[in-house]
This record gives sequence, structure tokens and C-alpha cells, in this order.
Amino acid sequence: MPTITIDNKKVEFENGMTVMQACELAGAEIPRFCYHEKLSIAGNCRMCLVEMEKGPPKPVASCAMPAGDGMVIKTDSDMVKKARKGVMEFLLINHPLDCPICDQGGECDLQDQALHYGFDKSRYEENKRAVKNKHMGPLVSTIMTRCIHCTRCVRFSTEVAGVDDLGLLGRGENAEITTYLEKTIDSELSGNVIDLCPVGALTSKPYSFKSRPWELTKTETFDVFDGIGSSIRVDTRGKQVLRVLPRINEDTNEEWISDKTRFAIDGLSRQRLDKVYIRENDKLNVSDWDTALNQIKNEINKRGKDKTITLSGKFTDAETIIASKLFSEGLGSDLYDCRFDNAQIIHGENESYKFNSSIQEVENADAILLVGSNPRWEASVLNARIRKAFIDNNCKVGLIGPALDLNYAYDKISESLDELNDIMDNKSKFSEVLFNAKNPIIIVGTSAINTREGSSILKTCAEIAKKLPNFSDSFNPLNILNQDISRVGSLELGFVNKIFDEDLEKKLKEEIAINKPVVFLLGLDEINPRSLEGSFVVYCGHHGDVNAQHANIILPTPAYTEKSSTFMNIEGRTIQTSRCYNPLGEAKEEWKIFRVLSDLLKCDIQFNNLNDVRKKLINENKNFLALLEINNSSNLSFSSKQEIKNQKLSYNINNFYMNDSISRASETMANCTHEILNKAKAS
Repeated sequence: MPTITIDNKKVEFENGMTVMQACELAGAEIPRFCYHEKLSIAGNCRMCLVEMEKGPPKPVASCAMPAGDGMVIKTDSDMVKKARKGVMEFLLINHPLDCPICDQGGECDLQDQALHYGFDKSRYEENKRAVKNKHMGPLVSTIMTRCIHCTRCVRFSTEVAGVDDLGLLGRGENAEITTYLEKTIDSELSGNVIDLCPVGALTSKPYSFKSRPWELTKTETFDVFDGIGSSIRVDTRGKQVLRVLPRINEDTNEEWISDKTRFAIDGLSRQRLDKVYIRENDKLNVSDWDTALNQIKNEINKRGKDKTITLSGKFTDAETIIASKLFSEGLGSDLYDCRFDNAQIIHGENESYKFNSSIQEVENADAILLVGSNPRWEASVLNARIRKAFIDNNCKVGLIGPALDLNYAYDKISESLDELNDIMDNKSKFSEVLFNAKNPIIIVGTSAINTREGSSILKTCAEIAKKLPNFSDSFNPLNILNQDISRVGSLELGFVNKIFDEDLEKKLKEEIAINKPVVFLLGLDEINPRSLEGSFVVYCGHHGDVNAQHANIILPTPAYTEKSSTFMNIEGRTIQTSRCYNPLGEAKEEWKIFRVLSDLLKCDIQFNNLNDVRKKLINENKNFLALLEINNSSNLSFSSKQEIKNQKLSYNINNFYMNDSISRASETMANCTHEILNKAKAS
């Protein structure tokens, strides 16, 4: 391997590395503003200057200089220090001295570098430049006089988010970062420019003037707003979540998070269920736990223990699933399910509901077939990886389904799923692209499999996947994109019943019409309340959403920030969230509720604490034992050619910003809906 000498220390480096990267290998810290590992090199700020022996008689920008064998680099010479101080002096000429009121204060790269390379006073005596603030929508606040033109935000918007809303206009002193037409940034990843901005020119509008960073309690945890399970940090003050920031995780979200993950948090404090309610005379009244639980006991005994139905929602953790399953089985009932969107699976085949290729592998694809999936809304950070594959690998994307705005070019193959027959028989235009690619993958959305033909579509897609050139014992190109963090874990635990196959709501109505049972809704608001008529509804959840209004009894439970929970993401990767603060009001964890009910109804479910619950979890499925690991196979034994006839589809998400109980309670998400979605539809 080639070697480079940095501050009298020889290090080996890989071909293609820059001098800055080589310096970091040697342990030398290089200041920077414009450089970012995930973005193209701009070389704007010149803060990363180093001295190169036998090179130019002036410092060189280490971020843009390719490392060469035998180079001798100095990072702490007098020339380097003087050059960096000169750059810093220029950067501070127009920068306002508003650190005490800046939301970036305490976390500002400019502050940190000015400590090392700044002056205690300015020699500049001319008029300072002032720049008009720009309108970037309801999420990003702008104080553009602070901007140092590093262009991180512009490069992120163009390269990662795939929108051209941001750019640099003008030259020299007149240069400005702008949205051109003063329009809202139309991207589900727009909030990431806040993290990228090194100087506080772009800050969070909902977080503005709420707190100082050192006042916050920081908890590392995972996101639950989609099936990815992004690594995040939740910053709280007391029992209030003030902001959510991404953590680096190359396996899942890299270092990005969606706007819903970041900004829907104000919904955690609105429309909360923090007391027990019992319906009397068609009105919900505040009650207490003992009264409510005893009434549930009486209703179960009256209506039939073995007829009890349990249905889970979008945020249901694995502990709740296993506790409710053991409780139901203790009553003699197996009427439970998690497929509220009617998505079909192949029973006993976990490859029929997992993202088998892995999220990271998507960016290596050179051909992608999207079947009834809108990845931009269903999994925004996954869509960023698809865009990366499109840019870096010239990946060809084909779509079966209605046209979408996916921020990368794609071929619209058909709106009908019967096109899968032609792809299978190599009669479709996209067949040649798919079968001749080196690393093709298939992504199937739940919108494609939520009909009676869902299992046939899965079998056909599996058959196509087996014909792809990269299918092997170690790689499975078939991927199911579940939209909810709870789905894969629930299916792994067998929280499903064949009775509800094909049409859950129809079968539910039939069961209720015959038996009039007690129905437990575990935070489920996505089914029609009319399908529950005639039953005794017990709603366990944290928000007063759609079905809570129709419940006979409401039992308050903690939100994802208020308890430690286990989930499986779309890949089958086990993750565990952390409690950020104690639950609000009288809320109790779901497993505790089922533990008490089991005593009242004399069905022993054999757990007394969270550790016991997790032991039961692991006993049920060993995949929950290994945190952050994937346990996938590439068997696809259920694959077969099916005749699919004229199956048109529609996407089951019509509003990215408000499609769950927390985001529907969020004022910020409501503003996004009004200002971004509604305006886009109008135009």
C-alpha cells in the first residue's frame, strides 16, 4: 500500500483517498466547514489548508488534494496556522455576533474553530454585509447573514434529497444561498440541512428559542415512524421532547432521518391519553384502573374467553405482542392479527414479509423493480439509497403502479400488476434490464399485496427473484417493504391468524356478528370503526385518535419515548428503544395490563417483570436474542408462477406527514400538509 508522511508520522492509505482522509488516519485533526463525508467535494471554505513539502509554495486544500505515495504533509506548521487564521478572519468579517441568541450556540463548528484560529477583535472597519432571510417552509428557519457559503445544504439537496430547490446565486460579496423562487423545500429529508449547516444559518423552526443544548437530557434510541428503525437521539427537558437528531448508522439510515421522524415530536404532547376512561350512556368518563380492569374481566367472561380478539397497530412493540398473545392463548383464543392493512403473507415463510437483501445492499443495485411501492413516502432514507444507486451505478428503476415523483428517473412499466406475468415470461420491456443486470433487486410494497391476490403476487415475485442472476444461497433479491416498525416483529412472533387472510375487516365483522366479543385494539386506528360495531372495544394506546373515540374502555399506555421496547425493522434486525422519561399521567405498559388481567381471569401467563417478558420473547423466536443483527435466508421455497389478471393498485399512503396517531396530533405536520402537500396538489 502507498504511504504518506504526516507530521513526521508515516501512514499507509488506500488509493483514491484525499490528503484530509490520510491525515485523519494519522490522528491529525483537520478543521473544515464545507467538507462532508457523504457529499461531493466543493473546496469552498479553505479551512482545511495544509503544507505540502516539494509542492506549491502555498498551503493546499486537503479535502480536494488526492493523497499520493511519498507525500510529506505538515498540519501544524507556522504557515498552516497563519493561513487558517487568515481564512477564519475573512469568515468572521460579515458573521454577526449573535451567538447568545443562536440556536446553534454550543454546537457550532464556527464557534469551535474560532476558539483555535480566531482573533479577539476585528480589523475590518467597512460596512458589514446583511442578507435577507429566505422562506424555506414550516421546518427550516433561515438567518442567512450567518451563511459562509459552504454549500453543504445545496449539495445535500441536489445529491441526496434529489430536489433542486436550493442553489447559490451571485458572485463574491453578492453570493447568496437561496430557494430561487422563495418556495418550500419539497423533500421528506429537508430537515437534514439543519444538521449539515456548520454556522447556524439554517436552524429548526419548531425548535427556535426553545432551549439551549446543555439544558437537554440526551437519550440514544431508535425511530418508530417507519419500518427502517433509524438510529436517533432524543433530546428532552423534563417530560417534553424538544428535538430529535440522527445518529450515524451505516447499516440503516447512514446519518439522515426523515422530516416526520425529526419534527412530528410535538404530537407526543398533544391529544394524549393519560387517564382511564369508561363509556357510560354513550359518553367517555374518567375512571380508575381497578374499575376498568374488573369491567373488562366481566365482559370477557360474559362474551366468551375463547372469542376474544386482539389487533395490533403501527407502534406495537414485541413485548406487547408476546404478552397479548400469551394472554389470548391463556383464554383459549387465537384470534389475533397485525395485518390491519390486509397485507398478505405466505404463512411459515419469513422471506415473504422481510426486506431480504438488506437496506445497505440497495445502493449496490444496478436494476430495481418497484412493485406497488412509493419508497419516498414509505421509507425516505431507503429512497435516498435508491437515488445513490441511480447516481453512482446508473441503476435502472422500473415501476409497476401509478406514476410517482421519486426524484430519480424511472420507467413506468404498467399500472396493472398483471405485467408481472410478462416479466416472468421475459416479454416485458423491463425484463431484459432486470435479467441482464449484475445486481438486480425487487422491492414489493404492501399496496401490491393487500388484496385477495396478494399471496399470488408474492409467489410470482419470488419466482422472478429466483431467475435473477444474483440469486444464491447467500443473497436474496426479493424485498418486502413494510411501512410500520411493528409488522415484521409481530409476524416473527406468529401474531397472525389464517382466519383473517384475504379480507381482515370482512372476517372481523363476521366474527363480531356471531359472537359479540371483547376486542383489544393495541394502538390500532387504521381500521374502520364500523367494522367493530357490536363488540366491546378496549383501546390500549397513547393518543386519542380515531378508534379511541369509539372505544368502550380506554387504557392509557406509554409512547415510544416513554418505555424501553423491542422491535424488528424491515430487514429482521432487532432493535431496542430506550426510555427518555417516565410515562405521562396514569399510563402503564401494555405487558403490565395483560399481567393483571391474567390474574383476574385466572390464566397464568408466567411473567412478572420486563426481563421475564423478554425471556418469553426469545423463547418464542431466537432471532430476538441478537440485537442489531440480521437473520435472513434465501430459500424462497414458496415461489411459483401464478396467473395474475388485471390487478390495478393504488398506494395506501396519501399523506406522508400525517399517517399515524402521533403525526396526526402534530401541529408541525399539519403545517407541512397545508404548505407542502396541498400546495403541490394545487399546482
